[in-house]
Amino acid sequence: MKKTHVSVTAASSAIDRYRSVIVGNLSTGYLIRYEGSMLLSAIPGAAGIFLRSRIWPRLFGSCGKGCLFGSHVILRHPHRIHIGDRVVVSDGCILDARNDETDEVMVIGNDVMLSNDVGIHCKGGKVWIGDSTGINVQTVIQSVDGNPVRIGRDVIIGPRCYIVGGGSYRMDRLDLPMRLQGIRPDGGLVIEDDVWLGANVTVMGGVVVHTGSVVAAHAVVTHSVPQRAICMGIPARVVQIRGQGDAVHNT
Repeated sequence: MKKTHVSVTAASSAIDRYRSVIVGNLSTGYLIRYEGSMLLSAIPGAAGIFLRSRIWPRLFGSCGKGCLFGSHVILRHPHRIHIGDRVVVSDGCILDARNDETDEVMVIGNDVMLSNDVGIHCKGGKVWIGDSTGINVQTVIQSVDGNPVRIGRDVIIGPRCYIVGGGSYRMDRLDLPMRLQGIRPDGGLVIEDDVWLGANVTVMGGVVVHTGSVVAAHAVVTHSVPQRAICMGIPARVVQIRGQGDAVHNT
C-alpha cells in the first residue's frame, strides 16, 4: 500500500488521487454513489439520522440492521468496512479503512457504540472490534503497515485513549528522514474481552491486555497486562489482581 503522503502528492489528476485516497474505488459508478451518499453527512437531527440509516449501508462491505450514523461522519474506503447490527456511529467519527490488500479491513461487531469524534484508522492494517464494546469520545485506534488491532467483546474504552499497532518509526539510519525509514513492526495488539481502559490511556503495539483487566486513567501500556489485573502509571504496572484484595507490592 502506498503511503498517504505519496498518494496525495502523486503525479496524477486530482480526481484520481481523490479516488485512491478517499473513495478507494476507481469505478465511476461507485464514485457517484459515494458522493451522493456523503452529501447526507452534514444533515443534522432526526432527518439526517433517518436518511443515512437508509442510504449509507449500501456503501459498506456489509452492514447489519438498526445502525445509526451521526452527522459529519467521515468514511474512507467504506466498501472495506463491515458493520454488525445496531451499531451507533456518533457525530464526527472517522472510519478510515485504507488497505488495498483486502476488502475486509475494519470489522465492527454487533451493538458497538462509537461516541463523538472517535477515529479508527487502518493505514495498511486491520481493526476488529467485538460485540457490545463502547468507545468513548475522541479515542483514536490506529493499525499501520500490517500491525493489526483486535478488541474483544464487552470492552469499555474511556475518552481520549490512543490504541496503536505499528506506532513507532524506525530511526536507525541518520542519513534518511525517519518518515522514510518505515514503521517498526510490533505485531499489533490485542485487547481481550471485558477490559476497562480509563480516560487518556495509551496502549502500544506488541502487547496483550488480558480478559477482565483494568487500566487506570493516563496509564501507558507498553507490556502485556495479566488477566484481571489492575494497572496504572507510566509505564503501566500491576498494582492489584481483581478478586484477590491485597495490592501487589512492586520493588
